[in-house]
Amino acid sequence: MGIFLDSASVSEARRAMALGWVGGITTNPTLMARAEGDPATIIRRLGEVSPGPVFYQVTGSSLAAREDEGRRFHALDPDKVVLKIPASTENMALVVRLSPEVPCALTAVYSGAQAWVGCEAGARYVIPYVSRATRLQGDGLGLVTEIAQVLDACESEAEMLAASIKTPEEAIATLLAGARHLTLPLELILRLADHPLSEAAVAEFNRAGRD
Repeated sequence: MGIFLDSASVSEARRAMALGWVGGITTNPTLMARAEGDPATIIRRLGEVSPGPVFYQVTGSSLAAREDEGRRFHALDPDKVVLKIPASTENMALVVRLSPEVPCALTAVYSGAQAWVGCEAGARYVIPYVSRATRLQGDGLGLVTEIAQVLDACESEAEMLAASIKTPEEAIATLLAGARHLTLPLELILRLADHPLSEAAVAEFNRAGRD
C-alpha cells in the first residue's frame, strides 16, 4: 500500500519526501492554480523530488485537446507522470486511446459502474473522493468498499487510490474498506505517526531514565 502527497507545492513535496515513506504525488487543477509557476514547470520539478508517480489532471476543453495535453505532460517525465482523467462517458474513450502508452488514473469516481468501465477502458488507477462522497452521497466508505469489490470481480490490475480524506481515522477506515493507496495533504501526513498517548509514554520513559 502506498501513501501519496496531495499537493502541487514543491516545498511541500520536499518535506513529504524527506520523511522517506511517501511514495508519490497527486495534483489537481485547484492545487496547480495555487502553486507558483506554469504547470509544465511544476510537474517537472515535482518529478525531480518524487521517487514515484506524479499525477497530472487534464483540463482541455475538448477530447482532442485533452489528449494532446495529456501526451505533452506525459512526455515531460515518461517514467513518472500519470494522467488523471475525470470519469465520464466521453473521457472513457480517452482512457482507451491513451492507456496502451500512458498510465491513466480515472478520477472523480462516484460509483461502482464508473470504476467498472474504467477498468474495461484500461485505467491503471481508480480515484474515489471519500469525504466528498460522504457529504454528497451519504457513504464514502461504502463507495470504497463497492469499488474494491468491482475491481476484484473484474480481476482487474487497476488499483484504487483514494482521495478527499480529512483525518487519520478516516484514512485507516478507507484502507480497511479496501483502498490500495491513499493521497493526503501534507498536514494530514504529518499527523499519521503521532498520538498523544505515544507522546505521554515517551515522556514517562524519559522521566524514568533520569531517575
